[in-house]
Amino acid sequence: MHSMRRQLLFIGILILVFTMGSRPEVQAVDEYYEIHPFLKKIPLAIPDFKPLEPGGTTAETARQARDLTAETLAFTSYFKLIDPAAFLEDPKTSGLTKRSINFRNWTIIGAELLITGGVSQSGDAVEMELRLLDTVKGDAVIGKRYRGRHADLRKIVRKFCSEVIFYLTGDRGYFNSEIAFISTATGNKEIFIAEFDGRNPSQFTRTKDITLSPAWSPKGDWIAYTAYPKNKPNLYIKHRRQQRGYEIANKGLNITPAWRPTRSGDRSLDQKHLAATLSFTGDQEIYLLTGKGKIIKRLTKSWGSDVSPTWSPDGKRIAFVSNRAGNPQIYVKDLESGRVDRFTYQGRYNTQPSWSPKGDRIAYSGMEGGRNDIFVAGFDGRPPTQLTREAGNNESPSWSPDGSMIVFSSTREGRARIYVMTAFGTDQRKLLTLPGEQTNPQWSPNTGL
Repeated sequence: MHSMRRQLLFIGILILVFTMGSRPEVQAVDEYYEIHPFLKKIPLAIPDFKPLEPGGTTAETARQARDLTAETLAFTSYFKLIDPAAFLEDPKTSGLTKRSINFRNWTIIGAELLITGGVSQSGDAVEMELRLLDTVKGDAVIGKRYRGRHADLRKIVRKFCSEVIFYLTGDRGYFNSEIAFISTATGNKEIFIAEFDGRNPSQFTRTKDITLSPAWSPKGDWIAYTAYPKNKPNLYIKHRRQQRGYEIANKGLNITPAWRPTRSGDRSLDQKHLAATLSFTGDQEIYLLTGKGKIIKRLTKSWGSDVSPTWSPDGKRIAFVSNRAGNPQIYVKDLESGRVDRFTYQGRYNTQPSWSPKGDRIAYSGMEGGRNDIFVAGFDGRPPTQLTREAGNNESPSWSPDGSMIVFSSTREGRARIYVMTAFGTDQRKLLTLPGEQTNPQWSPNTGL
């Protein structure tokens, strides 16, 4: 499963997989760790990365790379980073490879995994050797060599961290993803986009009005959203990088877009589909549209309002909010059979569903005791699990691409801010702080953009 292959990839950096001598240092693996952040985190040691050549520039780059690696992996909540003060080895003299490492010096301080790094730099060109080692087995499990520019340092580190997470879980993680959200930092409600860890937020829309409900296309190259020109809610579809897009301005409401997972061969916007709530008939119902806004068919039909669709990963079902039973509840419709089932029964006000990437659970915002909190429920008939409690209003859950984390908005500090937590509700922390309020976060797929 993890056989070493020599390959060249270009994502802004050149990535080379390496082996040592005549026998590969890195062995194949055929099983993954079972990680439960609320039970036990994996003890991980990351000593200082070594400059492989003298020079102050290389030493500083090595320090930056080590710190970025630690920060990126700590963000996942999978690991307990061991304090460097506990290390028994001097990073300046300790080895980098399996053959030169005294694994006993790491297991005795509790480290189960070890990451070593060597860095060389010539001008703007950087080369790094990064390894993940299993200290208990005394073996190397990942070994990579990366070449790129100094400006690519974050990309290099995230590429390696993705390999680490894949080795442990079988998923690539979310290090190549972004988070869109609504912010009033400019005085208006506009869409902003930040990296998965909240770094480098930037303004995406400039409507100078009300903008809501950002929705990422399956490849992350388009964003659909609602805006209110002349106080009328219309849908807009805008390319992530290019200055082009489309407006959907049917009579009445045009709100809550959600892209259908991409099917094989769906390349153009006409082939891509999204669901959205329209009210041109006078009733709020969910319709299936092309990526350019042409109506394909109506998906729901009831006397009440049907809004906020979210797709199952296979694109065969939608979950949505309806007040057809009197109060807002979440329903699931199978698009092939047409069958509609009520999904939520606990609580009188359940909204904002988000279907997990693995398809087994739906996260949503539910009202308990006059306060909104995040809940998660599966399809096994068990009661929903409450993930937030007694910490302001918590709304708009959205899953990371691998399903391991959830981003949401919370007023626990007063103004609404963006927070993240594990899918189990642990390690809740604020993602970023901007002027005004931040709400309605939506996690992108891993894009590679």
